[in-house]
Amino acid sequence: MKRLGISTSFLALAAAGWFFTSRPAPAQGGRTSGSGKYKFKVRYTSGHLPEEAQKVLKGAHGGFAVDLRPGKGESYFALKGAGIVRISGKLDSTQMLPTDESMKNTNMHNAGIWYGKDGTPYLTFPGNESAKVFTTAINGKLLHTLGKPEGVDLGHPVPNKYFADGGPFIPTDMEQLDGMMYVATGYSKLDYVLTARIAKTKPFQITWHDLSFGGKGNGPGQFGTGHGITVPPGTKRLDVADRPNSEIDRFTRHGQYISTLSLPKGSFPCDIHYLDDLGVVGALHGPDRTKGAPIYILEKDELVSTIMPKEDLGLANFQHIHNAVLRKVDGKLYVIAQAWNPGDFAILENVD
Repeated sequence: MKRLGISTSFLALAAAGWFFTSRPAPAQGGRTSGSGKYKFKVRYTSGHLPEEAQKVLKGAHGGFAVDLRPGKGESYFALKGAGIVRISGKLDSTQMLPTDESMKNTNMHNAGIWYGKDGTPYLTFPGNESAKVFTTAINGKLLHTLGKPEGVDLGHPVPNKYFADGGPFIPTDMEQLDGMMYVATGYSKLDYVLTARIAKTKPFQITWHDLSFGGKGNGPGQFGTGHGITVPPGTKRLDVADRPNSEIDRFTRHGQYISTLSLPKGSFPCDIHYLDDLGVVGALHGPDRTKGAPIYILEKDELVSTIMPKEDLGLANFQHIHNAVLRKVDGKLYVIAQAWNPGDFAILENVD
């Protein structure tokens, strides 16, 4: 009877869209990549994901959000055709979350996590194909959809005219800071960071705000493609990955340009993620395009290690890297990474 109960519970969970895995990576022949104390090996590959996710993984074109609350550590991302995937805090299992149909069959270009005034966690996904920004509960339930700015003052004549003339809204990433959403639009000719004010969360009320900054260009505070946007933990700073200019541009929460963090020329950084004094950057290309793209590890803004997943670790699909985040589990450092075109997934483990 006990065995039957376990089986029945599993079938019920499966029917509800929950799937669990705990499979290590296939043997990689002892390969490592990186330098100094930041060398990594493969811990898990795509077989670690639920079957639904594996079926559509080649189309992966998104990124991860990490829940940094004490005792948590779960990571989230979404796959077109499958839905939201949750990676456990220990990294040893993954599961599908029930996902609204309006999100499930369109691409979520990245993922963000933020917390309401009462500490309630929320996930936000920029839909670059749907022209919408979706906010869900931590269990995946859709709570709010923010559409294209129309008939509103965005605080700058360029985006105001752009949308008045019918320009497309193509969100590529989102961050929340002090009750404001900051939305990157680097896949459009606009390429401004737009803002929306979160007036309340119960029920949700989010409206476009009159602050915009950035724009296409190569000058200070401008973007070749403003791709990913990040608020480093414990700061009120916004870091925007400027992909073709091989840099991370930094701004105040008021959109004032602060400085630029330069990366190797030709590296095409997609985003940056921070953990303590470390940063990780997944790059679409490396300086040498005959090789797969790198993952850079930074320590106090200094490049200290370059991981080559395709060349060194044998991950054949990692020609382009779309996102990477850092995790620390039981004192050991990990990198969760996603490839693009073709899409793939891996978790790398520090071997120092």
